[in-house]
Amino acid sequence: MFHTTWGEIRRAQPDEAEAIRALVRRAYAKWVISVGIEPKPMRADYVRALAEHEIWAIDGLYGCIALIELRPEPDHLLIVNVAVDPGHQGRGLGRRLLDFAEREAQRRSLTELRLYTNIRMSENRALYASRGYQETHHEQRGEYTIVHMAKAIPAA
Repeated sequence: MFHTTWGEIRRAQPDEAEAIRALVRRAYAKWVISVGIEPKPMRADYVRALAEHEIWAIDGLYGCIALIELRPEPDHLLIVNVAVDPGHQGRGLGRRLLDFAEREAQRRSLTELRLYTNIRMSENRALYASRGYQETHHEQRGEYTIVHMAKAIPAA
């Protein structure tokens, strides 16, 4: 486990699906107006996500306050979701989770991290760009315009 000042980054368990869903809904609520509809993570099935992906969590005093959802692929590690409780945003938890994802990619001998975000989530796009992610392409998925981003990860 990776230690942080907020606790350790730990693998989320299947019985946490409802708590994870609630955290994600709180974290993404601010985007509903600018996106025009609920962002995709607010609509996700977290029972399924916990079974099919890796969700890593940071706990606060009263449970999970931040998470990163990863999906290993043969040639890259996909960041499906990063969510930080609104009461804990701006304290570096998202950055710590992104650092964790980079170390996980290296540990798995993967040389690229990928993620995607909504085109209207300008703060997220700027944060990812400041962390070295580059936009690779845009994609229309139903009512969402998705921006794909990638970052090269040096070998460990």
